Amino acid sequence: MRSSIILSFLLVLTYFSTSTHAARFDITNRCSYTVWAAAVPGGGRQLNPGQQGRTHISWALDVNAGTKGARIWARTGCNFDGAGNGRCQTGDCGGKLNCQSYGQPPNTLAEYALNQFNNLDFFDISLVDGFNVPMDFSPTSRQCSRGIRCTADINGQCPGQLRAPGGCNNPCTVFKTDQYCCNSGNSGATDLSRFFKTRCPDAYSYPKDDQTSTFTCPGGTNYKVVFCA
Repeated sequence: MRSSIILSFLLVLTYFSTSTHAARFDITNRCSYTVWAAAVPGGGRQLNPGQQGRTHISWALDVNAGTKGARIWARTGCNFDGAGNGRCQTGDCGGKLNCQSYGQPPNTLAEYALNQFNNLDFFDISLVDGFNVPMDFSPTSRQCSRGIRCTADINGQCPGQLRAPGGCNNPCTVFKTDQYCCNSGNSGATDLSRFFKTRCPDAYSYPKDDQTSTFTCPGGTNYKVVFCA
């Protein structure tokens, strides 16, 4: 009996400890068109155009403390059946509405890792998988205020060799060379990566673009991701 009481207490304590340090991500569609939000971890959700009176324009996602390697992105041009099977023009994740894997380029990425070194959250907007939808990725808690935006008309200005249906590819996706993918050596910025960097200075433009593209907040911070901010 005593052991059962202790076990119950520990389970409750674990629950409150985990939930206290979980982060909430409020994902909102402000585009004039439907997007299918995707998250790993988290799954997926259809978000209708961001107009007053519409339903399903926002999605609240709670993520456990310690989560890393996480992504949120928008998918466009999707068509799913009643079982959640289908395909998207950009950001497709294996033909599933409820994503269990990362999306296919081109897709603008909100990336994060929670409660890491010194109990800090690390977060960024990455264009290393290209660009499909403008994005704002910002903290909503008082203890942190520095957010990131990438809202330039990258699709409209995309160089011809990087153009893709519904978006703009990163050069690594197109050329798959070490110069652009930075798989080894000391490869750095290129003219094509600078196309992204000049338009979205706070976003990753190539894989080693860490110094100007990674941001931190104290663990326990909540965030918002807004498409077409």
